[in-house]
Amino acid sequence: MVVGIDSYHDATKGKQSVAGFVASMNRSCTRWYSNVCFQRPGQELVHGLQICLTAALRKYHADNHFLPEKIVIYRDGVGDGQLDMLADHEVKQLHRCFSSFGDYAPQCTTVCVQKRINTRIYGKDRDRGGMVNPPPGTVVDSVVTRRDRYDFFIVSQHVRQGTVSPTHYIVVDDGLDLAPGYMQRLTYKMTHLYYNWPGTVRVPAPCQYAHKLAYLVGESIHKEPAECLSDRLFFL
Repeated sequence: MVVGIDSYHDATKGKQSVAGFVASMNRSCTRWYSNVCFQRPGQELVHGLQICLTAALRKYHADNHFLPEKIVIYRDGVGDGQLDMLADHEVKQLHRCFSSFGDYAPQCTTVCVQKRINTRIYGKDRDRGGMVNPPPGTVVDSVVTRRDRYDFFIVSQHVRQGTVSPTHYIVVDDGLDLAPGYMQRLTYKMTHLYYNWPGTVRVPAPCQYAHKLAYLVGESIHKEPAECLSDRLFFL
């Protein structure tokens, strides 16, 4: 199961925020389950996400008659100052929902996705001798990465004009214990699965789905969508 989480903040309604939650329901990651949770001022977001993950696991079991053995969570909308809270507080509480399924203990990895960064990556044009944008699929996981974190940069888009902006991925909790190459390959392939665009997007598809869902609910609907729409990408 691949999960995407993103949040939307509405300053006009007492800084009420909406968290969009999207999870894959099959092995090929072509069917998705979506849910939202609202956060009041001062309330921690993770309690609603715990309910969303439990509902997604029940939906997954109802469709496939078994629970996923491996879960990858892409958490968008978290800055550097909130990484410790994400690792020490949110990840542990998300893992607590597994106990409601008996002795169920899947391997789970949580990855923080950061788009608003100042890092830029350039390639060298051997023919002209200048600098060019790196091709899609470029991965940087050394030299410019952090010493105390398991992180990497991926350029997933082809830009015709201007300088391409890479996406920064920080593995907060590595329960899957995947080799870095496999984790980077999975992340890059997830950028191909967004239905609204024929090419690749800047972030993994579940994060983009969660962003679209949270924006629609927070900007227009202002309430939880009907449960019958949870297995449909109605927000695209």
